[in-house]
Amino acid sequence: MAPTDQDPLLLLRQSIASGSAIMPTASADAAAPEVSLSQATYLTFTSPTRISLPISTPTRFISNDTPVDLRSIYFAWLNREVAIPEYNSFASQLNQDLGGKGQVHKFAYIEKLELMTWLEGASEDSECIKPLAGDKDGSASTAAAALASKGTTAPVAGSALGRSGKGTLDPRLASIYNSERKMGDRNSVLRGIKPTDFSHVRKLAASFMTKKPLHPSSSNVASNPSIASHQKQKRPDPIILLSPSASSLLRMSNIKSFLDGCQYVPPNSLTATSSTTANMLHINRLMKDIDTNRPMRFILVEGTEQFKPEYWNRVVAVFTTGQTWQFKNYKWSNPNELFRHIPGIYVGWRGEQPPESVRAWGHRVMNVAVDRWKNPGTTTVDSSRWRDREAVEGVWKAIESNMRAKGWKRDQAPSSI
Repeated sequence: MAPTDQDPLLLLRQSIASGSAIMPTASADAAAPEVSLSQATYLTFTSPTRISLPISTPTRFISNDTPVDLRSIYFAWLNREVAIPEYNSFASQLNQDLGGKGQVHKFAYIEKLELMTWLEGASEDSECIKPLAGDKDGSASTAAAALASKGTTAPVAGSALGRSGKGTLDPRLASIYNSERKMGDRNSVLRGIKPTDFSHVRKLAASFMTKKPLHPSSSNVASNPSIASHQKQKRPDPIILLSPSASSLLRMSNIKSFLDGCQYVPPNSLTATSSTTANMLHINRLMKDIDTNRPMRFILVEGTEQFKPEYWNRVVAVFTTGQTWQFKNYKWSNPNELFRHIPGIYVGWRGEQPPESVRAWGHRVMNVAVDRWKNPGTTTVDSSRWRDREAVEGVWKAIESNMRAKGWKRDQAPSSI
């Protein structure tokens, strides 16, 4: 059986895409009933065939250099809509119920976001998920994941199953597979049966390379393996911190309509598009001065409780109301020190002076003014809010300018800020 057929992550993603049942069971028997997660020793997938894997099976998802087990992955998926504090509470309760028979891993919220995005099929790669064994470039796992996201599986010659899913070989598929032309991999094509030395080809090619030099950027990459490996690294997502204060004009419930839709609505308005219980959001924005072809995904959060030290190098803006308690758990709790590293943004009503604390922080905090909301109870868009777009574009321009100054590039983020 191919590695992709019993890979826990791919099986879970395929089952989610097809909507098939996933059952925790106490045995691998086909008739085993579903049990609670604390009593389960197997996780049974029902599509395309019934496969039971030990629930403690380590997966390719790596956290702190340690593979995360299948129970923790499945538990995180069940609680994907739950806020981080409640998720941690549920995980602690499950650990107590397990009674030492296992331990549920508690994901940091950036890790959880990466995992949920991959399982839902919104992305085909993740810096936390290792490629399958023998698939160094990730092509096989990416193809299998793409098929899984469409509710299908990669066909494997000699192991095709019929529609019944009980292990019966479909004669029509067997006939098709028998007519297939066997394709060799790159090793068999280049080397054949015996290892072949191709070092002499380099001498023959040297004369051609001197006459027709490669493009400067390409030659630099070819001659410097460290540059080539660095370019293959995935660019991390920048982070924007919001103020958790109840007096803030921008909260998780309305920040997306402001930064993405260029329309300000009150946090508690009926027109607010995001759930007030969400603890993280992401917005795609094309930053033309950094990458003209690929939009950047910005992660928006209110708290830093689950921050790893390296996450601070990815913070590109901090929204504030001027209340210093917001920075208590930040890497730099002193506002003057904080805004020397990260630009601040204060959003207030047009015609009103910002708080004294914001004015004292000087040019390091950008003041953005928006018009007051005229119809707080309406469900329609206020057509008079055309000046919101000007304010939003000013915010993005300031963020992009700071990112370029800090060293954000098309394929990498700054190592320190």
